[in-house]
Amino acid sequence: MDPAANCIDLQPGKTFSNPNYGQVPAPPGNLPPQSPAMMPAPQRPAGCPPGLEYLTQIDQLLVHQKMELAEVILGWESNNKYLVKNTLGQQVFYVAEENDCCNRNCCGPLRSFVLHIQDNIGQEVITLTRPLRCGSCLCPCCLQELEVQSPPGTPIGYVVQNWHPCLPKYTIQNENKQDILKIVGPCCTFKCCSDVNFEVLSMDETSSVGRISKQWTGYLQEAFTDADNFGIQFPLDLDVKIKAVLLGACFLIDFMFFENKQSSN
Repeated sequence: MDPAANCIDLQPGKTFSNPNYGQVPAPPGNLPPQSPAMMPAPQRPAGCPPGLEYLTQIDQLLVHQKMELAEVILGWESNNKYLVKNTLGQQVFYVAEENDCCNRNCCGPLRSFVLHIQDNIGQEVITLTRPLRCGSCLCPCCLQELEVQSPPGTPIGYVVQNWHPCLPKYTIQNENKQDILKIVGPCCTFKCCSDVNFEVLSMDETSSVGRISKQWTGYLQEAFTDADNFGIQFPLDLDVKIKAVLLGACFLIDFMFFENKQSSN
């Protein structure tokens, strides 16, 4: 096999658009690792947590939430599932929420959850844990926090909501809870026919490092489902653990701002 066939060519300025969204593979672990629909596993560098070697070669991720028919027809909230792909449309991770029916339907988008992120052979590589917290700026003492772990339970970073009267703001922290990056979103997170951008900034908020974009998916999907598409952009040489934390931040943003569309409609 030609080694060049597995190279990933990410050109600066690529958009997040992906014509392969909606292509749902078999459940994790049921496809061979070298399937063309899946990103081949690179060699793991020293110091990289197992399974995160995928992130060493990319500077963009595409996150596609799977649409659940029961939610559309009955309005009954089910566990969220996501596909994470690279810009070539190859699956990098599969993400599944672990939650109970009562918590999902009583607490809604504010619910606590555990998200299991698996690689292409079904091995869990990241665990995201969100405790039950308040998301209102009126309760600054109990804001959102997400812990990112590498199994079996080793913390690699945190996403911490910062108090602000009108803007969504977060701090990205490393495993020692040292502040690394900031995320700042727009005052209004609903935009018709356009993307909603959450900027990843340096700690002094003067320079842009990346972006988490909630993509516009069309009138029908936006109005009747809470299945969303996201793009995540970060520097290629960013610490692989921080890349994983930014991926976790994308899911926290989804739950906080885009998970309640169906009930509101």
